[in-house]
Amino acid sequence: MTSTDWRLPVASRADVRRANREIVTGEPRGTALVLLVTSLAAAAGLAAPWLIGRIVNHVKTGNAGTSTVDALAIGIVGFAIAQVLLTRFAHYLTHRFAERALARLREDFVDRTLALPTSVVERAGTGDLMSRTTGDIAVIGTSLRDAAPNVFVGALQALFIVGAVFLLDPLLGLCALSGIAFLHFAVRWYLHRARDGYLAEGAANSEMSETIAATVDGARTVEAFALQRRRVDAGDRTVAEAHRSRVYTLYLRSVLFPQIDFSFALSTSTVLLVGGLLYFADLTTLGAVVSAALYAMQLDVPLNRVVMWAENLQRSSASLARVKGVAEAVTEPPPGGHPRDDRLQVSDVRYAYHGAERRDVLHGVDLDVRPGERLAIVGPSGAGKSTLGRLLAGIDRPRTGSITVGGVPVADLGPDELRRRIVLVTQEHHVFIGTVRDNLAIAEPAATDADLLSALAAVDAEWVHTLPDGLSTDLGPGGRALDAAQAQQLALARVVLADPHTVILDEATALLDPATARHAERAMGAVLAGRTVIAIAHRLHTAHYADRVAVMADGRITELGNHDELVEAGGEYARLWRSWHGA
Repeated sequence: MTSTDWRLPVASRADVRRANREIVTGEPRGTALVLLVTSLAAAAGLAAPWLIGRIVNHVKTGNAGTSTVDALAIGIVGFAIAQVLLTRFAHYLTHRFAERALARLREDFVDRTLALPTSVVERAGTGDLMSRTTGDIAVIGTSLRDAAPNVFVGALQALFIVGAVFLLDPLLGLCALSGIAFLHFAVRWYLHRARDGYLAEGAANSEMSETIAATVDGARTVEAFALQRRRVDAGDRTVAEAHRSRVYTLYLRSVLFPQIDFSFALSTSTVLLVGGLLYFADLTTLGAVVSAALYAMQLDVPLNRVVMWAENLQRSSASLARVKGVAEAVTEPPPGGHPRDDRLQVSDVRYAYHGAERRDVLHGVDLDVRPGERLAIVGPSGAGKSTLGRLLAGIDRPRTGSITVGGVPVADLGPDELRRRIVLVTQEHHVFIGTVRDNLAIAEPAATDADLLSALAAVDAEWVHTLPDGLSTDLGPGGRALDAAQAQQLALARVVLADPHTVILDEATALLDPATARHAERAMGAVLAGRTVIAIAHRLHTAHYADRVAVMADGRITELGNHDELVEAGGEYARLWRSWHGA
């Protein structure tokens, strides 16, 4: 299955608009303060052209003394200083507002991402989720910190400037709007194409990341099966698609920006031309024409800022759609009631992985697991053992049939309830970057240090007492590195803390060397005592000591019974047992 089979959803335009409203209204007092200070800064910026027009009119009459001109000039300087200070303060407030909004967005995104079902993450692939976590969040951060404040301040300043020109002379105000009207059509052309273009660019980047990550993760397999050429070709295709999508968005910008420059020149030249005609017809004053022309020239700065950052806002809108789309993949389980007991029942289960063919890999599986029972599931590779284990753990939902615990569908249990009842332990034992305490508290956030040490002691992890900082010792890059046995003990200690009634072991010791595996199995014995255990294994000595053994072949349970019964029956299990012992 490739990442093209299934991707995480993308939020609709309505959802993105709603998210933008939530960002703006998430802090009403902050929004009001930003609006007030920005309005004062914009108003202060209107003073200089108006005062210059007053100077021109005074000089033209020949009656103005130097004291009047000096006073007006001092006023210009004073308002300019006030505008600079207010603008800087407005940017400071908007940046603070943006950082708080970004923090809320990141926290919500992390919560939504951690709530994603494992099956959703696996179908989407790591590339898509990683590109949203890094690239899209970074784009949104730039937008909230820089683009949104600049567009907001620029739009407000442009509104004040146009209003000032209309107050001077309505006809000159219409002339100033001529360039803005032209700009409106150019920006509309751009916006009509930009969102889809940037969404396509984001999707292409996700595909490229997924392909590269898959090649790196499977480097040994690629080398073993001589797949280098095929993986290089796949990488070239995704890089070419990413390049094509970026060239398209570059084309959009290359069409937009020249039209921006022309629209500003059109506004100023139209105001000067019409203003000159009005002046010679004695329909306005020279000072009004000068002020209007200066206002038209002033429009260049805020509108240029708005349009230049509008490109970033379009990127941000596409990224926000991708980030908010993660929430659509988080589905709340339907209310299924509370399980009446710990009995697991599998009834006529069929399952198919997501893909082009959608062929069933499980065919009408029936199984009844009694509380406290030790059940081993064995069979050749590809028989469906791990798939059944995932369904029993609630990671996936059957296509048809049902898997229930205490009469309630396992897949309908909420994450907390599911973790308290059933835990899947695989051969992959991940150590998270953080302290030993952080790694254990994942299973039970309310656990005390005494609880954590007790859980480690239960799995014979005495090495924790040799660490320099005990539970506060950092693990991972830059910290203490754990070997395979210690990593598994850490994973088993999480199981002790989660305290489920059922533990599903999917080849939990398969990647360990024999000596380490025996040590890990002894530690596992303390963890499994008193619990229902479902062991998926190729090593048949696990089945020898199980209460019952389920034999799977071709997605079906073909035999079910204890070890002695199945050996005596002389069927598939007996053949596997003889093969295991070299008979």
